[in-house]
Amino acid sequence: MSLSPSNRSSRAATWAAALGPILGADRLRRDVPLAPYTTFRIGGPADLLYDATTAEELATAVTAARRAEIPVFVLGLGANILIGDLGFRGLVVRNTAKAITIGADGRVRAESGATVAELIRRTVAAGWSGLEHYVGIPSTVGGAVWQNLHFLSPAPERARTMFIAEVVETVELLVSGDRVQTVRGDEMGFGYDVSRLHGSGEIALAVTFALTKGDHVEMHRVMQENLSWRGSRHPWLEHHPSAGSIFKKIEGVGAGRLIDQCGLKGFRIGDAQISHIHANIMVNLGAATAADVRKLIRHAQQAVAERFDQMLEPEIGFIGEFAEAS
Repeated sequence: MSLSPSNRSSRAATWAAALGPILGADRLRRDVPLAPYTTFRIGGPADLLYDATTAEELATAVTAARRAEIPVFVLGLGANILIGDLGFRGLVVRNTAKAITIGADGRVRAESGATVAELIRRTVAAGWSGLEHYVGIPSTVGGAVWQNLHFLSPAPERARTMFIAEVVETVELLVSGDRVQTVRGDEMGFGYDVSRLHGSGEIALAVTFALTKGDHVEMHRVMQENLSWRGSRHPWLEHHPSAGSIFKKIEGVGAGRLIDQCGLKGFRIGDAQISHIHANIMVNLGAATAADVRKLIRHAQQAVAERFDQMLEPEIGFIGEFAEAS
């Protein structure tokens, strides 16, 4: 059961007092709506919000919260998540650590808050290939290794799914307490939409990629064709906020195809709607709540289960507190 607003405020004040001397009282914001920091544009307030601008600040904030036994969540671009309408009880660390260093040998170190879009822009401009395939996918570097970012490429053949794991050399992790460990890419437990970060409590602080020399014309061709291909199959976030694919892939079938065959494209509950373009994407038409989305998820699951005897499993993360009715 959720605490009353007065009790939440009192507890947040206690937490702020504990973290202030470490993180800076002036940098801890209270009762901050999280919707603007997600691609779904949905989510209630965080008791406390802290912007970590370097990998060191990220590690310090997470460590301080854990030692004080304060719930903590690291927020990147806010894609692939649904934050509850009641918000997050604890500290949300907004990861804006974005330093990028490009070496002469094609090794590129990027802090985990750097966006994949900026990383692609910088590496392609420097003539290094390996990341251009993921153009147009909203993610930070930390999010990319969390879910082993992937895309059906190379263009135009769409011959195979390419994974970010293919170019990850090492990852710097906050593994426990304030201990930082650098692990090889092959130690990251990468799979389809998964890595060792799922459930381990470890936090990616920075990633080193091993890229190869590329041709500018070819890299830009791949980027343009991938953007065009993606744009024709996914709703544009600028117009229809979403969290990306809602349900996990069903091998050989496709979650979106099953939802489509149930005639659910365009079906809506409140301002949450199953996209007309891609049935495995739900969009916010303007004022959707997390409760709307959760009801829509259950409706799609029930329809697919009844017609095809398949259970759709969400792949997005559910963060924070949700109203009991949702």
